[in-house]
Amino acid sequence: MAPADQNIFDRAVAALKIGALEEAERTFAKFLRRNSRHFGALNLLGMLLIRQARYSEAETILRRAIRVDGRSEATHYNHGIVLKALNRPNDAFVAFGRAIAINPSVPESWNNQGTVLNDLMRYDEAIGNFQKAIALRPDYAEAFYNIGQSFFARGRHDQALESYDTALQLRPDFAEAFANRGNVLSHLRRPEEALASYERALEIKPEMKYVLGHRLHTKMFMCDWRHFDTECAMLISAVKAEHYVATPFEIVSVSSTASDQLKCAQIFIRNTIPASTKRLSERKRHRQGRIRLAYVSADFREHPVAHLAAGLFQHHDRVQFEVIAISLNPTDGSKMRVRLEGAFEKFIDVSSKDDQEVARLMRDLDVDIAIDLMGFTGGSRPAIFALRPCPIQVSYLGFSATMGADFIDYIIADPVVIPADQRAHFSEQTISLPDTYFVYDSKQNVSEQTPTRVGQGLPETGFVFCAYNNSYKITPHMFGIWMRLLQAVEGSVLWLSGMHASAVRNLRLEAEVRGVAGARLIFSKRLERIEDHLARFRLADLFLDTLPYNAHTTASDALWTGLPVLTCRGVTFAGRVAASLLNAVGLSELVTDNLADYEALAFKLAREPALLAEIRAKLARNRVNYPLFDTARFTRHIEAAYTTMWEICQRGEAPKCFSVKPITMTTQ
Repeated sequence: MAPADQNIFDRAVAALKIGALEEAERTFAKFLRRNSRHFGALNLLGMLLIRQARYSEAETILRRAIRVDGRSEATHYNHGIVLKALNRPNDAFVAFGRAIAINPSVPESWNNQGTVLNDLMRYDEAIGNFQKAIALRPDYAEAFYNIGQSFFARGRHDQALESYDTALQLRPDFAEAFANRGNVLSHLRRPEEALASYERALEIKPEMKYVLGHRLHTKMFMCDWRHFDTECAMLISAVKAEHYVATPFEIVSVSSTASDQLKCAQIFIRNTIPASTKRLSERKRHRQGRIRLAYVSADFREHPVAHLAAGLFQHHDRVQFEVIAISLNPTDGSKMRVRLEGAFEKFIDVSSKDDQEVARLMRDLDVDIAIDLMGFTGGSRPAIFALRPCPIQVSYLGFSATMGADFIDYIIADPVVIPADQRAHFSEQTISLPDTYFVYDSKQNVSEQTPTRVGQGLPETGFVFCAYNNSYKITPHMFGIWMRLLQAVEGSVLWLSGMHASAVRNLRLEAEVRGVAGARLIFSKRLERIEDHLARFRLADLFLDTLPYNAHTTASDALWTGLPVLTCRGVTFAGRVAASLLNAVGLSELVTDNLADYEALAFKLAREPALLAEIRAKLARNRVNYPLFDTARFTRHIEAAYTTMWEICQRGEAPKCFSVKPITMTTQ
């Protein structure tokens, strides 16, 4: 090398050492114009670009370095880091493998290849990698943390906790380990311990992604309302400022606007779906024959979504549609799983496949319309849809808000849950079904035998307000209304669903603070058979809905069994579902527009038995004559939506909002 060139190289290296990255980049570029195959310069420039998160440029430079000399373990390692950041996990796995082949004694290479295996859902192999990294470095806290991630993904929760705890013994300031330890504990329904872990994570790293939302949601699950209004306001403010503070599901559960929910979803998508994600090559739009539908879910099992939609799957017109299930979870061995496996023409378990494999499978199946039944609920995998395996991709039923993603074309709704003036806050094009967007299985059995009040822990006499809502849906404001009702209606009780012991304790304490004996809150026990659970709704007098997040499946179950539901129409999709249900069963008089009217009507119905009896009789009539529980009618409506989507696509037009016209009433 000429002395002048050596001088340029030395200046570039010196600038890199002191962090003068712009100067270093300019100087390396100048040097490489004269020495294009200089391995050292290429390698160092690649490292510089990694430090600036310019991964695409770094990948190009590192490939050049490897072509010059492929014997450097560090270069292959850095190449793996870049490929992982570019969401190319298979290529990253190969790059780390090359680094390991050159020098198998570097624990970082084993550890990082293990994280790629986690991304590929090859958890057992990942665990093996992390164990090799730990064998090389017994105090490797990151490897213990990562092995915890593998165990958690495999459902081996005790081992996950043990791994996180070991990581924390080695690194007591490991905020990520505290946060994910909290996630495991939340999953195990150990909320007090989860809350302590989240709070410790925030003490160490206050800006840590999503932990504020996790902490608040955990407290809501426990009905721990200390600083509730302050924490909700802080969360919404942070979302407005585009900080990564809450998952979309968590923001739906607090008082927020459709605009807030859109922003939260967009932030989440940006953080979880790399911008570098390469979509699969586009398929030809034109295909003859039946429209091919694929319903995608982790909940083809004993789960509310399965109970709601099983009838829909069975009612599909097989002359016009081919119907496929893409199951993200393995079988739970339940009767519902067996029923669902028989409801589809193809039922495909993809639980062992990674996102790329599932997307390619859907593309190979030539699916026309993919329906995501999950959104951002537990077990969802939006990255599959980000790969764009299908010409039309739809969000339906599982998540009552926008996904904020450009890879979801439509959301299925109705004019109540998404009024025209809210469409701008949905990234999807809105499809408005007539009657209601909500599906219910008209074959849902209810036990003929009604249990006794005493057997359910209820008093033999007195008015029973029922609020079978998830504990996180109960807010201090709603609870205050319910307690005033108990004070006003002598001998009444509030019948709640079974909850974690912490929520039971907190709600009873809150009742006492509001002047109501804690014993007037009755918590139900879990029943194994859903038909027995539904039968006990007959013991209640009035179902009280929640806001800002309504009862959804539970409200429809109550109406199916003949129990009137009182709701207040909210400002977002999740807070307007019960209004949609009541309209579809002809009971719009039970929909209020503010909480003062909600409270007043609840009191009126409790004090006027004749009025309540009239409403119950009307519900009994409407239950069989109105569209809410007409599964066949609903199926024809959603099929009309699918057909219109496909026709729009066949014409080469962009997705657009449209409404489905109601068909003639059917007899079930």
